[in-house]
Amino acid sequence: MPSSLPPSRRALLAGAALSFAPALVRAQGGIPQAGPAAASGTGAEPRPLAAQAARARLKPEPAPETPVWAFDGRAAPPVIRVKLGEAVRLRLENKTEKPLSLHWHGVRNRNAMDGVGGVTQAPVAPGANFLYEFTPPDAGTFLIRPLVVGGASEPSGRGLAGMLVVEEKTPPVVDRDVPLLLQDWRLEADGTLAPFGQTAFAASSGRLGNALTINGRPTPETIEAAPGTRLRLRLANACNARATRIRFDGLKAWVAAVDGQPTDTFEPLRATLPFPPGTRYDILLDVPGIAEPAGAVVALIGAGMPLARIVAKGEPVAVRPAVAPIGENKLLPPEIKLQNAFRRDIAIAGGATFDKGKPEAAPVFTGDPTRIWTLNGAAGRAENPPLFTVKRNTAVVLALTNTTAFPQSLHLHGHVFRLLHPLDDGWEPYWLDTFQLLEGRTARIAFLADNPGKWLVSATALERFDTGLWGWFEVT
Repeated sequence: MPSSLPPSRRALLAGAALSFAPALVRAQGGIPQAGPAAASGTGAEPRPLAAQAARARLKPEPAPETPVWAFDGRAAPPVIRVKLGEAVRLRLENKTEKPLSLHWHGVRNRNAMDGVGGVTQAPVAPGANFLYEFTPPDAGTFLIRPLVVGGASEPSGRGLAGMLVVEEKTPPVVDRDVPLLLQDWRLEADGTLAPFGQTAFAASSGRLGNALTINGRPTPETIEAAPGTRLRLRLANACNARATRIRFDGLKAWVAAVDGQPTDTFEPLRATLPFPPGTRYDILLDVPGIAEPAGAVVALIGAGMPLARIVAKGEPVAVRPAVAPIGENKLLPPEIKLQNAFRRDIAIAGGATFDKGKPEAAPVFTGDPTRIWTLNGAAGRAENPPLFTVKRNTAVVLALTNTTAFPQSLHLHGHVFRLLHPLDDGWEPYWLDTFQLLEGRTARIAFLADNPGKWLVSATALERFDTGLWGWFEVT
C-alpha cells in the first residue's frame, strides 16, 4: 500500500451512494480546542434561543396553519451568523414538554459542546436552559438539529431546526448570500402533524413527509434579482429522513463547498447532486438574463418539486469575473497517511425486511421497537463500549457495510473525512461529514482522529438514530 494517497479529481458525487457529515482535520497539532467564549474577545451576553410552541403555514391558504415547535416562536428557522474567529454564545431555553439538546452539525466542536443529549451533555429538561459557547474553528455552512438519544425525531419533526453560518474573513464577492433550509413535514388532512413514534417509519424509510418547506415557508422560495446578479446559495437538508437529489434547471451552478468545507469549484455532473439529511452545499451562480425563463433548484421527488425559483427582475448588473474557489481551509491536511492507519470494520444491520415472493408487500419488522438498528450487532446506547479507541492524531480508516434493505445516511461527529476509492488508491476531491451508503454496499472513509472526546457515527435519519443506529468512538 502506498504511504499516502493523493486526492483524485472526479465529477462530484456522481451517484446517490455517497455523502457524509461533521468534522475537520489539521495538518499539524490537531484541532484547535476552543476555550470559553470570552476567548473570542467578545464578552457579549449570550443570545437566548427559546424552543416553544408556535403555528406555521406549511401549505398555502386556505389550508389551516399547523401547530409546530419553533425557536423564539417564529416559523422561519433561525440563521445564526458569525465571522470566523468570533464566538457563538447561545442559551437554549426549553419551553417544550420534551428534553432537548442542540447538535451543531458539521462544526469541529469541543466535545462538551457537540450537543448529543445523553452522551456529551445531559438533556435539557423542560423548563431548563443550557449555555452553548464555542468558537468555530472553520468557516462554513452548518446545521442546528435536536439530538437527544432516543428523542431526536419528534423535536425535529415538529420543526426545530436552524443554520449556523460562519463567514470567511475574506468571503467571495457575491451580491447576495441566501440560506435555503429544507424541511419535510408529515401532515394529517386537518393540517395537524401526524403522530410520532411509529415503529413502521423507524424500521423502514423514516418519517417521510407530504409537505416541503424552504426557510419555514411552502416551496418554492422565489428569489428575485437583477440579471447577472451573483448569488451564493447555502443549501441545507434538515429533513427527518427525506433523502433526495437536487437538480439545477436553467442555471449554471458551481459547487464551492461541500458539508461546509471549500473545494475546487466544479459544475455538478448532469447538474444534479445527492442531498440526504444533514448535507450542505454552497453554490455560486449568476442570475440568467431577463429574456430567459426562470431557473430553479428542483428536488427529484416524483416528477420534480421546485424548491427555489430564480427570477430575473430589473436592469442587468455588470458582469462578474469568472467563478473562482472561495479559498482553501489550511487546517485540513493535504493528505492522510494510510500505511499505518488504524482500521475498523463497521456493519450496519436491522430494519424491516421484505417478502421476496411479494415485492409489492409492505416491509415487516418484528423485534424490540427501541433497538431496530445496530452497528456491529449493538443498538446505540451510551453505556455500550466504544466501537474503537485511538490516540489523538491517529489516521483512521472505517469500512462501513450496509447489510440492510435501505440506503443509510450517516454522519461523523467531530471530524471530517475523505471518501476512499474502492482499492484505496485515491480519494474523492472534497471533504465530507455526511454521506449516503446504498443498501448492500461497502464504503471506506479516512480521517485524522485529532479531536479528543467521545464522538458518534450516527444516522442522520432521526427515527433510525432514535432506534439504535449510532455508536461512539473515543479519541484520547
